[in-house]
Amino acid sequence: MAYDFEFLKVEVEDYVATVRLDRPKVNALNSQVFVEIGLCASELKFDDNVRAVVVTGGEKVFAAGADIKEMAEATPMIVTKIIGGAQDALTALSNVPKPVIAAINGFALGGGCELALACDWRFAGETAQIGVPEILLGIIPGAGGTQRLPRLIGPAKAKEMIFSGRFYDAKKCLDYGVVDKVVEGDGAAVIAEAQKVAKRYATKYPPFAIAMAKDSINRGLNCSISDGLVIEAQGIALCFSTEDQKIGMRTFIESGPGKAEFTGK
Repeated sequence: MAYDFEFLKVEVEDYVATVRLDRPKVNALNSQVFVEIGLCASELKFDDNVRAVVVTGGEKVFAAGADIKEMAEATPMIVTKIIGGAQDALTALSNVPKPVIAAINGFALGGGCELALACDWRFAGETAQIGVPEILLGIIPGAGGTQRLPRLIGPAKAKEMIFSGRFYDAKKCLDYGVVDKVVEGDGAAVIAEAQKVAKRYATKYPPFAIAMAKDSINRGLNCSISDGLVIEAQGIALCFSTEDQKIGMRTFIESGPGKAEFTGK
């Protein structure tokens, strides 16, 4: 895959792609950045050399929000196009059929927070500040914040965060369930931890089964349980077409659980 972008830098090592936002000074998210995120998500989806993904903004900042200068004088028609592109990009990222971890340093605000919410897990540095402050601009979150945040932490806490526009520190975000882990140390530490966890999933687990599990969970959250069970049944049936399923079950019978060495086929 090319991964040739202006504002994203992508490195692949040991089946882990590290995607770093690179739009100085604070990684403000404009229309082009969202387009690049969507294109990158498509490449990650089909790259067989990638089995897990880390999304970061670097050691000092994740993403300080949308580019307000781009939006300040926009008409409703223009905003509809901008927001539609942002939503499509983050939905594409959320549907990458591989584990995706956000490694958050510094500010993850507005669109930056929404980018993190589109990932499967969020690891935060000790000094991270996370929030959805759009209300302070007279608007609401538009790249999935009003939908993904309440699904993650429940409607009451999501309303508090969205209505107040406050910045929340890493510990409070851990308490609320916005982040899954707070990592001690400097800015490099949280990225290294995310990469370590991503590498474990990339090298120790069957990628197709992971993809089917993620698809079943993501789509099941948006439908009735009866429809979700159909999705689940289809997913497990497809797993039986893989070499990894044969290896996993044969190894279990011969040696017990947790000893299979999967091939990714």
